[in-house]
Amino acid sequence: MTRRRKERTLNIVITVFACIAAILFLMPTVLTIANSFMTSTEISANYGAMLNNITDSEKTFISENVNLKFLPDKVTFEQYKSVLFKSPDYLLKFWNSVMLTVPITFFQIIIAIFTSYGFSRYPNKYKSVIFFAYIILMIMPYQVTLVPNFLVAEKFNILNTRWAIILPGIFSPFSVFLLTKVMKRIPHSYVEAAKLDGASEFQILTKIYVPMCKGALVSITMLVFIDYWNMVEQPLVLMKDSDMHPLSVFLSQINTGDIGLAFAVGVVYMIPTILMFLYGEDYLVEGITCSGGIKG
Repeated sequence: MTRRRKERTLNIVITVFACIAAILFLMPTVLTIANSFMTSTEISANYGAMLNNITDSEKTFISENVNLKFLPDKVTFEQYKSVLFKSPDYLLKFWNSVMLTVPITFFQIIIAIFTSYGFSRYPNKYKSVIFFAYIILMIMPYQVTLVPNFLVAEKFNILNTRWAIILPGIFSPFSVFLLTKVMKRIPHSYVEAAKLDGASEFQILTKIYVPMCKGALVSITMLVFIDYWNMVEQPLVLMKDSDMHPLSVFLSQINTGDIGLAFAVGVVYMIPTILMFLYGEDYLVEGITCSGGIKG
């Protein structure tokens, strides 16, 4: 077998494997969307009835007769009518997610822009130590920092408020770390040319650094938004009032007496992240493979 035929065979195997992996990865999402348009009767026929355990009313289980189905026999929007118009709790939780995620994402990016600019433009040994501390904080999981966040929030009397989640999120080191790496790769000759034209530091930041980091900024924004849109631990620990919990926490508490309603809520929950990914897909690829428009 020639080398060319070996490479072609390897490409075919890799392509088939990638297609199978993609199908398996997309299957739960497609199943959720398809089942959200099914009637309650069809869902019950496919999945069986959701039954409450007599000894523990909070535990539920599905009947053993499960039939996965990707195309509904009859399309209906009753589940969405219940979620959007008849059940205000779902919309309230959705709004709670927006009220937490949007401010965190916006202000974290703003702080990251100015902080990363300082790290990249004026490096010294003290800033290197601070940046190393950022890295240490970034690699720590949420479970490690939740206790300090709880104690600080309690000390400042913001426990059980949105600020207990928003403030730590705003100052998260994740965006600073990634954006600093991108800004450091911008050629210094651009800055020197701007200075010769009389540009101020703020103009250098807004006219050179930010435009050249557009792809990275969109990528980081998407990653931060998706991360905090799916947060669970922080609201459970820092918010005792369940009425303030986001939809990500409330998903596990949906009344499982209606599986179709659970499917519909899952689809509504996925819409913001799907739309953001569809809008910023090209920027996401650019932010990963490029550094502010400068090839790595």
